[in-house]
Amino acid sequence: MKVLQDVTEKTTRNFFQDNNTLQLILEDTLNKDFLDYATRELTVFGELCANDIDLRAKHTDREGEPKLKRYDKYGEEVSEVWVNDGYKKTVQETYDTGIVGYVHKEIPALGVKGNYTYSFAQGYLLSHAEPGFYCPVTLTMATAYLLDHYADDTLKERFLTPVCSTGEGPLFEGATFLTERQGGSDVGANVVKAVKEVKEGNNYRLFGEKYFASNAGMCGVAMVLARIEGAPVGSKGLTLFAVPWRKDNGEVNHLRVRRLKDKLGVRAVPSGEVEFDGAEAFVVGDPTKGFYYMMEALNLSRICNAVASIGIMRRALLEAKDYATRRNAFGKRLSDFPMVRDTLGKLAATLHVEVATVFGLIGLYEKVTAGEATEQEVILNRLYIAIMKKETAEQAIHFAHEAIEMHGGNGYIEDFVTPRLLRDAQVLTVWEGTANILGLELIRLVNKYSAHIVFTNVMQMRLQQIADNELKQIVVIQLKLLTKELTKFANLDVDLQSFEAKKLAKKMAHLYESVVAVEWAAKHGGRYKKLAEVYLDEVWALRDIGDLMKTVQYFEEIV
Repeated sequence: MKVLQDVTEKTTRNFFQDNNTLQLILEDTLNKDFLDYATRELTVFGELCANDIDLRAKHTDREGEPKLKRYDKYGEEVSEVWVNDGYKKTVQETYDTGIVGYVHKEIPALGVKGNYTYSFAQGYLLSHAEPGFYCPVTLTMATAYLLDHYADDTLKERFLTPVCSTGEGPLFEGATFLTERQGGSDVGANVVKAVKEVKEGNNYRLFGEKYFASNAGMCGVAMVLARIEGAPVGSKGLTLFAVPWRKDNGEVNHLRVRRLKDKLGVRAVPSGEVEFDGAEAFVVGDPTKGFYYMMEALNLSRICNAVASIGIMRRALLEAKDYATRRNAFGKRLSDFPMVRDTLGKLAATLHVEVATVFGLIGLYEKVTAGEATEQEVILNRLYIAIMKKETAEQAIHFAHEAIEMHGGNGYIEDFVTPRLLRDAQVLTVWEGTANILGLELIRLVNKYSAHIVFTNVMQMRLQQIADNELKQIVVIQLKLLTKELTKFANLDVDLQSFEAKKLAKKMAHLYESVVAVEWAAKHGGRYKKLAEVYLDEVWALRDIGDLMKTVQYFEEIV
């Protein structure tokens, strides 16, 4: 008896085709020439990610993860990290698309620079297959940002050019080394020391250790926070340095990889413990602003984290939907059962809304990084990033869990991609700030900038621009309730604020997403109105037992 339907026709998967929400976002944000270019390139990259890159990712995860070679055959310390040939090919193919480079230089085919919207669209597709490798891409993006914004011309020539390579020259991947054992997320406790090499110039030598150093051994240059001798304690005493992994003669730059971390997931990226023993380092920007520069890069990395999350979410939904439409049980396809349709319908609605919301905040981020944002928009940018990083990371785990459940026992077997999705998703709640750290960010923004008032005012203004309808009224009511809670929250003592912060951050994310959902429903109607209905019913718990099964009724259109 066949329990899985035969699929005999040869089909090539493509993560960009039928990615309707992303395609509409690009149509709304890119001019015609750029849109034509992006559509063509993303179609090619979407196929590559769904096939070759996905196969290589499975091999890297199961059999080909990075390995540390500390010494050569002569006993000399080399701290080399071995990666398999398939991973190397993924590295080259991905960077050659301009996923990093075209944010900072012209796209030859267009004669204009790219932007973050296009880069994050590439990252979204890549994360369907290889969110582990998207970590080094993220680190390289952060490195390019810091060099482009704050390095002098000499450092830009030496480091930014290879970091932004798209195949025309040597490639330097980047890295950002912050975390130390004694501090962890408390970066102000860092003790890595910078000693001036000569009286004149910005050349220093670094001494100490970084405990979670991702892309160790693979990067051409790392951005490192260290404390110059005599600098104040705390975060204000940290300076940003560019540290080449190798000296000009090819030798390792007086640093070593002590060991690579044995991680639960994202095994593609080599994360290690790096010791500096007089590594040559160069000051980037104002020596007194290193921490603030790195926090800017951290916000970029948090967006990348959210993009990786929605990539895993969509892959999980695709796998769950594919399995449910093939699997036969109790005389029916799984996708014919109302409970299965309900699960898939809710996942589809949440995915659409979170993709739309994340790319909406990316548009604001581009405005902020271009120096064109108002003070209010700068505050909103930090707030949106914090609450959406948290929400998307948690949803990635939920989606991977649901995909495993949809497969039943098969979902727990490594022949399927679902176990890897769950393992890879778990790190996204940890990277770039746990829920607790993001809760502290919410407290800072509320107490210092009254961000809760800015947020509720903007949400209200956006709702006022939508014609009155039933969906809008649902969100208006929820906004009034949230406004009262945020006002109360702002007047609590710090201990109580820290107790309540994570719960309120989630409610703010849901409100933000709800506004986006009704905006899309008003603008596009049809499928997007149905997706909004399902999303609002689920997130605000509006459906009573016995009410209309919208996820079942709308299934063919929304899933």
